[in-house]
Amino acid sequence: MDEERNLIRRLMTQNTVWIVTLGMLLFVPAGSVDWPAAWLFLATLGILGIIGGFWFVKINPGLLTERMRPMIQKDQPNADKVFILVMGLVSMIWLIVMGLDQRYRWSGMSTGFQVLGFVLFMLSLAISFWAMRENAFAAPVVKIQAERGHQVIRTGPYALVRHPMYSGAIFFFLGVSLLLGSWWGATITPIFIGLFAGRVVIEESTLLAGLPNYRDYTEQVRYRLLPGIW
Repeated sequence: MDEERNLIRRLMTQNTVWIVTLGMLLFVPAGSVDWPAAWLFLATLGILGIIGGFWFVKINPGLLTERMRPMIQKDQPNADKVFILVMGLVSMIWLIVMGLDQRYRWSGMSTGFQVLGFVLFMLSLAISFWAMRENAFAAPVVKIQAERGHQVIRTGPYALVRHPMYSGAIFFFLGVSLLLGSWWGATITPIFIGLFAGRVVIEESTLLAGLPNYRDYTEQVRYRLLPGIW
């Protein structure tokens, strides 16, 4: 019970720090907190993050513990460490650009596109939760989790694409850009797609070298990110 309470405390702390950081990166460049779409984004992400976290405390605390570990770890390939740093930098730029877009009204996006953005944002979260529900080894860094009995997952979204978490993330970045009314944010989405494609190469190299039966899985499930495309 003490371990569960400690896990919940860590969840609440990390979620709060994460939402506050995102808010600062949006509202400071925007020069105002009068931005309903940003509040909707932050509230939805924060509330679902807590709800999802409590869910995983009950069904898979090991995965939740793994996902709250640092983003740079000693048993992680150096190429993935570089990815994490670049991804963090590009994400910060993306948020700041959308804040500046809000301040200077560069985009003038219609409400219809913002509604579409919210739908894509929710779709991205649904895909992520589905993938984590199926895959107890969905760590935030690339590594073989031998101590946790790492094995190939073939069910749920993993029967459709080999990296559904990244598929969901693409919808996340495009959806949030539209929700926040920023065409400039949306134009950065292809950069994220390129970064995820690069990480797929890093991850698959690691999994092919160290995870039994992964090569057979790549032959069974052909597509990496988007069914019928790649």
